[in-house]
Amino acid sequence: MTLLNSIPLSLFLTLLLLVWSAASNSIDQNFSECFSSHSQNTKPISLVLLTNNSSNYSHVLQSSIRNLRFSNTSSLKPEFIITPFHESHIQAAVICAKAYNILIKIRSGGHDYEGLSYVSDEKFVLIDLANLRSINIDIENESAWVDSGATLGEFYYKIAKKSNVYGFPAGSCPTVGVGGHISGGGFGTIFRKYGLAADTVIDAKIVDVNGKILDRKLMGEDLFWAIRGGGGASFAIIFSWKVWLVSVPQVVTVFRTAKTLEQGAGKLLQKWQTVGYQLPEELFLHAVTEMVTTSLNGTRNRTIQVSFHALYLGRKAERLLPLMQSEFPELGITGENCREMTWIQSVLYFAGFSINESLDVLLNRTAQFKGYFKAKSDYVQEPISETGLSGLYQRLVESGTSTLLILTPYGGRMNEISESEIPFPHRKGNLYKIQYIITWDLEEETERNIEWMRDLYSYMADYVSKTPRAAYMNYRDLDLGRNKKNGNSSFAEASVWGLKYFKNNFKRLVTVKTATDPSNFFRNEQSIPLFSSMKNRSY
Repeated sequence: MTLLNSIPLSLFLTLLLLVWSAASNSIDQNFSECFSSHSQNTKPISLVLLTNNSSNYSHVLQSSIRNLRFSNTSSLKPEFIITPFHESHIQAAVICAKAYNILIKIRSGGHDYEGLSYVSDEKFVLIDLANLRSINIDIENESAWVDSGATLGEFYYKIAKKSNVYGFPAGSCPTVGVGGHISGGGFGTIFRKYGLAADTVIDAKIVDVNGKILDRKLMGEDLFWAIRGGGGASFAIIFSWKVWLVSVPQVVTVFRTAKTLEQGAGKLLQKWQTVGYQLPEELFLHAVTEMVTTSLNGTRNRTIQVSFHALYLGRKAERLLPLMQSEFPELGITGENCREMTWIQSVLYFAGFSINESLDVLLNRTAQFKGYFKAKSDYVQEPISETGLSGLYQRLVESGTSTLLILTPYGGRMNEISESEIPFPHRKGNLYKIQYIITWDLEEETERNIEWMRDLYSYMADYVSKTPRAAYMNYRDLDLGRNKKNGNSSFAEASVWGLKYFKNNFKRLVTVKTATDPSNFFRNEQSIPLFSSMKNRSY
């Protein structure tokens, strides 16, 4: 009988656990020492490298969690949270995580719909870029350097403090982190005029898989192409971006009107499908469809409301009112519906603030919404029939909870940029994009509401883009597929979701990934994979 066979199973397992724990503690200690030795001492190391024993560990971890589905998750918490104040802290994190084979997760604003920037089922280190948020505006050259940890609100604020005739074509939620937003594409209320946030990028600073700091010239054009809309976390840690600013009029105009089905909303939405994408690029007119409860004679009824929200880059009397009367008279827009304001006030307006509020509100990094939600996306290339929309309305009414569909018109500048200019491919041929969102208050309602969303998505299959059924990467959706554990999915397996996000650009992204990160160090549940011949290469 061998010694191993003579040891009781329970004792053997206890010994195994002790050995594993000692090894794990040793790795943690070694990682901490490694990080300290490779970092510039710009701050006390205790402020940069947080362990689960640090007093502010939980606060920092929870600070950027927007979707409560991932707040109390059973998934592993990060072994360390690194909050860089200097680029050397990012270099040290990469060098040491690579040395000890620890996964890295990268978070800028924490708005990742599936929590991939801060949740994992394997041991990992979280790099939270919130302290790297320097913004340098160069009005003379119409450009800016903005760090990934800055929020869109902070960026808009800094631009407005320099000039009232420049802006940036990005999203309307001010707490979104610049880094994740740009690296996935990034659109907003002026993208029909100027394109995506990623379309404006002219340089970037990254830490690559070897811990080196590279700019556009040093990283090369292939990698620079990939990080502008291909999901930066698959390739490197992008910590700063140089972007073009765009000129905006001194006065812009907004309007909003809403109708229920009983008031003719169905016919208005039918018309919008054929008009919204063809309007001049200076006009952004999106439609928000939701279930509402009305009261008539003491009786409460559920119905559908469609709200039309517009931003026009100019004054109402110059062209907007004649344009609406000519192209969409059914909407009934008059001068009384319109409000003129500055571009930065329109940022406040679309973020849900009063336009008379102090711009300081844009500096608040606390999200306006924190709750449970699930979202999906689709692209529409032919108008949805009246029958198709009727079935959609019925499902929204039957949901019984807060559901929202945001229909974003394409056309304009988006028709003029090639699908392969950057990895984001959803350009000409799309009438509009749909974002489906369902929110709820209680954790126990999660499974039911996610299933409802999946059923709705299944219903919509006949009415949206096909081969592939396209999706927007910044509305991350793990239902589309995910990499295997450790990110080692094959090209064919990852193509299931990769083609939906990137269409024909997916293969080029895989080529860049295989060339620049052959060890698959930067990986997550939907990171760009390696070609199969490379995927098992060790560090």
